[in-house]
Order: sequence, then C-alpha cells, then structure tokens
Amino acid sequence: MSYSTIKVNKIAGACGAEIEGVDLSKGLSNAQFDDIHRAFLDNGVIFFRDQNLDYDSQKAFVRRFGPLIEDPFVVGPPGHPEVMVLIKEPAETKNFANMWHTDSTFLERPPLGSSLYAIEVPPYGGDTMFSNQYMAFETLSPGLRAMLDGMKAVHSARGYNDEVDAGSYNANRPMKLRFDDVMAKAAKSLVEHPVVRTHPDTGRKALYVHTPYTDHFVGWTEAESKPLLEYLYAHASRPEFTCRFRWTKGAFVMWDNRCVQHYPINDYHGFRRVMNRVTAQGDRPS
Repeated sequence: MSYSTIKVNKIAGACGAEIEGVDLSKGLSNAQFDDIHRAFLDNGVIFFRDQNLDYDSQKAFVRRFGPLIEDPFVVGPPGHPEVMVLIKEPAETKNFANMWHTDSTFLERPPLGSSLYAIEVPPYGGDTMFSNQYMAFETLSPGLRAMLDGMKAVHSARGYNDEVDAGSYNANRPMKLRFDDVMAKAAKSLVEHPVVRTHPDTGRKALYVHTPYTDHFVGWTEAESKPLLEYLYAHASRPEFTCRFRWTKGAFVMWDNRCVQHYPINDYHGFRRVMNRVTAQGDRPS
C-alpha cells in the first residue's frame, strides 16, 4: 500500500503500523489526513513517535475522525471534559483496565477510535498490546461464524462498576469519578450490540465481544453464555492476531475500537505512567 504524504511501517503481520513524516501538533492538509485515515483503516492501530501535543491539539486531531466523547465515569481536567488523564502512581499496583477490552461498549454509540498520548512513561514495562478482531472472526470455523453472525449480546458497564466497588477509585487515587447523573445512567446501562459487527468503512466483519462489558447473549442465560464467551475471549487474543507497542515519551497512538481490542500491560510497579486519552464517537454497531 502506498501513501503520498506519509511513510507507513508495519510493526506486525496482524495489525499496527508506525507513521513517520507528520507533526500532529500542526494543522494537517486534507491529503495528509486522508493518508493517515487510510493507514488507520488498513492497520487497525497507528503509532506516531516524538509528538508534542497539548489537550487542544490532541482533541483537534481526534475530532477529524468524529465527535469527541466525554468519559461517563472519570472526571476530565478543567476546561477539557473530553480528555481522560490516565495516571498510575509508583505506589499503585493495580492498573486501569488491565485486560483485553474494547472501550465503552456499554454506550449505544460506542467509540469509533481511542487515542493515547504519552506524557510520562516508565523506564521499562507498560507496553500496550492490540488484537485484530477481523482475524478473530475470519479464523473461526464456518459453522461457528454462521451461528454468531446475526446474534446479539448484552453489554453493560459492569467492568467500571466492579472497579468502583473494589475501591479502585479511592481518595488517594488521582483519577476521580464524576458522581453525576451521566455516571449514574451509564452505571445502569444495558445495550444490545451484534456479536459480529460490520465495519462501516471497510465492510469487513469483526468479532465484537470482550471481557469487561459483555454480559450474555440475547436470548441466552449468563450460565449458558459463559462457556462460549470464554472461548471467544481466548480466541480473540491469540498471539498471531496481535501487535505490541513499547511506549516512549511523546508517543501518540490511535486505534480502531470497531475492529481492535487492546490490553495495557501492568508490569511497571514502582514507576509513574501518565497518558492523555481522547476518544471519538462511532455509530451504532450493525
């Protein structure tokens, strides 16, 4: 695949590409953004090194993909409710969302894509892994694909609720909860999404279930759903579907939540890690 304004270097066979030749803090031409957007669709997740982004420039870039989402649980910095500042302090051992997942599928219109910008990184550890859910679906048996395609699953905010109940957002943690009507509504949300969604831009089908927010299949009990869901969760993260990114200060990453899962690895106890997250809203999965 050739691009006219950027250089794109794939980092793994399944997904992920590092992009060179662009400064995201400056206004992008339409040609540059078109190339970046195509690389995003082609690779599922794109990486940029040595960027210099503030809240406004990160928001401006992500907004070109779609309207921005305010996280319904976590408070943003003053004047920037669309930004989530992800902080893990040296004394903390628990990592935020330390599992394979897709962001906020408990929303009726889940994220199109999420972005992270590295403010402070540990000297080692803290990598993020990504998994291609096109491949996860396409490598299932024809019989299982036929059964899943057309099924729906119920998604809820139980992953967030479990974190809250476990005291993960205690008074000492820098990430604070909203405790407003938006959070109360999200905490009780139950939405149905297809188990296999069709990407609105590529037309490809991707597996769309994951550990923290998928409760059960529509028309099935949780007990009946559990064995098949656990099989699909394990299948979705097979090593040959994945790539792994080592963070450096100033690195910026954006991934496609419609066809990619991610996993922030919690292996950097004793060090501080700070990331700014901005998320673009997607369509209703179909």
